[in-house]
Amino acid sequence: QAQPVASGGGSVQAGGSLRLSCSARGSTSGSNCVAWFRQAPGKEREGVAAICDGPWYGDPAKGRVTIVRDNTKNTVDLLMYRMKAEDTAMYFCAAGYAGGAVIVASSYRSWSQGTQVTVSS
Repeated sequence: QAQPVASGGGSVQAGGSLRLSCSARGSTSGSNCVAWFRQAPGKEREGVAAICDGPWYGDPAKGRVTIVRDNTKNTVDLLMYRMKAEDTAMYFCAAGYAGGAVIVASSYRSWSQGTQVTVSS
């Protein structure tokens, strides 16, 4: 399985939208579990969303994010909207699901590099 690659980070004003993309041939297609996590300075890594057969959402951004899989492109995207300053963090894509809770970092073996998201108020 290829290491996932995350892209799409950037700066956005509060209330705006952003789309992150995760690609990894052999890891992001089908019903393989793929998740997005984020980590702000001085805070623990937290699960934002995951998708296996269906989507799962963590508490931090529930109701303001959607996770979607495109099997033709081998990507799993995270759509974020009505963004807030507290969404500012480094975002990571995780694949290589090893079992356990799908929104927990220890359940994944393969991680992307981070992509920075900054929301200005």
